[in-house]
Amino acid sequence: MELLILSLYILFTITLVRALLSLLRSSKTSPKLPPGPVPLPVIGSFLKLGDKPHKSLAELAKIYGPIMSLKLGQKITVVISSPALAKEILQKQDLAFSIRSIPNAAHAHGHHIYSTVWLPVSDQWRSLRKVLNSIIFSGKRLGASQNLRQQKVKELIEYAGKCCQEGVAVDIGSAVFKTSLNLVSNTIFSIDMADPTQDSVKQFRHLIWQIMVEVGKPNLADYFSILAKMDPQGIRRRLTNLFGETFELFGRLIDERLELRRLRKSRAENDVIDILLNISEETGEINRTHIEHLCLDIFGGATDTTSSSVEWAMAELLRTPETLKKAKAELEQNIGKGKPIEESDIPQLPYLQAIVKESMRLHPPAPLLIPRTVETDVEVYGYTVPQGAQVLVNAWAIGHDPSVWENPTSFMPERFLELDVDVRGRDFELIPFGAGRRICPGLSLAIRIVPVMLGSLINSFDWKLEGGMKPEELDMDDKFGITVQKAQSLRVVPFPV
Repeated sequence: MELLILSLYILFTITLVRALLSLLRSSKTSPKLPPGPVPLPVIGSFLKLGDKPHKSLAELAKIYGPIMSLKLGQKITVVISSPALAKEILQKQDLAFSIRSIPNAAHAHGHHIYSTVWLPVSDQWRSLRKVLNSIIFSGKRLGASQNLRQQKVKELIEYAGKCCQEGVAVDIGSAVFKTSLNLVSNTIFSIDMADPTQDSVKQFRHLIWQIMVEVGKPNLADYFSILAKMDPQGIRRRLTNLFGETFELFGRLIDERLELRRLRKSRAENDVIDILLNISEETGEINRTHIEHLCLDIFGGATDTTSSSVEWAMAELLRTPETLKKAKAELEQNIGKGKPIEESDIPQLPYLQAIVKESMRLHPPAPLLIPRTVETDVEVYGYTVPQGAQVLVNAWAIGHDPSVWENPTSFMPERFLELDVDVRGRDFELIPFGAGRRICPGLSLAIRIVPVMLGSLINSFDWKLEGGMKPEELDMDDKFGITVQKAQSLRVVPFPV
């Protein structure tokens, strides 16, 4: 018996020593990961994400630092939460981090192989990006369509005026979404897809938001390869249906245009869809499938983010009446009381510009930007981001960092009157649109239309919260998707100025 116990003891000791030696050899050769929470078996740190990952990850960054790693299932995720590290990822080592981490959900309808959002930097991506930059969001195109944007803002103000006469509340997010939708649909298809005075667009807005929610959801299929085909949460299945509805709508509009071109026997470039169809017929660089997926990218990116940005800014103004009073005073002095704002007026309105920046600091449209990945090990500030790791840049955490911003949770537009900080991807303290080669292509449109809509709304009317709600009672909670919206819609009653 004693010999058996001794043998088992020796065997256990040998096994333990071998395990320790193996562990030591592994630690010498394995990459030095950024610090992070100790993962649970199998699931890793999934439970730490919660339903608002941008906020959960910001709290974890306070413990583990501005670059940290989490094990989520089988995948390492590296989270960046400081301006210096964001600059390293998005500018200094931009090429190494330019590949998107494609969620399983984006495989619905093969969207990942046609979309400028998910395609890797490649010839196809460059062709599609060129279409966006030179045809849709170029300075020349935006300059030519300025009157169209002004007309759509005028319609928004007319709708608010009708609500003012009737004494009913305006759902700011919904009203701005309708305006943005008509602006984009006129740019591309020369039609209004929604009547600003009707609720006909509610379903389309819900469709776009559901797409954003599903793509932004933590998905087990992204973190456990064995589940990729199974789609256990049904996210890819639901997105297949949502994309299908959207492509059916775009397909009908494209068919109508093709028939019109056939009857007219003309290929005149009257709007963006004509230009895209001409490119398809002349060069073959893009085909109809590319066009439909490109429309999904544009409509999804340009409508939801614009409406969300205006709604958050309006909510912050109504919650801080003194700030709203200052904004109205600037507008009255420079534009005239009750007048709508034009794009040419924006340079004269530094306080309005500061309001937009401050709102985007607190409520970046895409709080974690779009996930990235690396194809090889990359060293960042002495740590290794391993091959295949997912990389998140937490723009929300950067905007709420007390080491970067004084009183970071307070809405203080005045701070931007003294700071030379912009949203164009050059100042990494404020990157609501990202930075580098994969910066949001719609940035140039957003910086034109958001202040014009917001300034026109607050200069044309006085506003009160629905139901006699006090400013301090306004619910500022958010709900998470790829974009972040107000959890409770902002409903306010307009009054004559």
